[in-house]
Formats: sequence, C-alpha cells, structure tokens
Amino acid sequence: MRYICGMCRNIRVLLNFEPPTTEDEIAAAALQYVRKVSGTRKPPRANLAAFEQAVQDITEATRKLLASFEVNGPPRTREAELQKARVRNAKRFGAKVAAG
Repeated sequence: MRYICGMCRNIRVLLNFEPPTTEDEIAAAALQYVRKVSGTRKPPRANLAAFEQAVQDITEATRKLLASFEVNGPPRTREAELQKARVRNAKRFGAKVAAG
C-alpha cells in the first residue's frame, strides 16, 4: 500500500486530545473527506443518499480507528495545535504569528 504525504488542510488530526475528540469533530472530518473525494460540497439529489451514507460510514470507521490506537505520548491540546498551525501558516504565507 502506498501512502501520500501531507493531508488536506481542512481535515484535522483527531488522535490523542485532552479533552477527547468529540463526535462532532469526527463527523466534521468525515464530511470534509467525502467532500474532498467527491469534489462537491453539496451533491445533487440523485447522489445525496450515497453522499450521506459515505459520511456515516467514514464517521464510524474513524471512531473505530481512533479507539483502536495505543498512544504513548502526552495528550495534545487544541490550543497548542492551533499555535503550530499559525506558525506553519506564517512560514507558508509570510505573515506574522499571532499570539494564542
């Protein structure tokens, strides 16, 4: 199996957070994934059921994946991850890093 480096900017890391990742965060990541793969934000009526089923299936698969991992490191915080993203964006776009 071949893995692609990098990740869609709109899909966030969900593993090992304190407080734990919520169901809403898992569902939002699944929705972003299906939108990216399908190439549409809102599918036509003919494809709506398949789109919604895919979001449900990926939400469940993500929930199972996160539950199955063994984590050895300290939990992440959303604030620290946000600061890392700001630093990456500053490097990428040349903007100043705002204090968190």
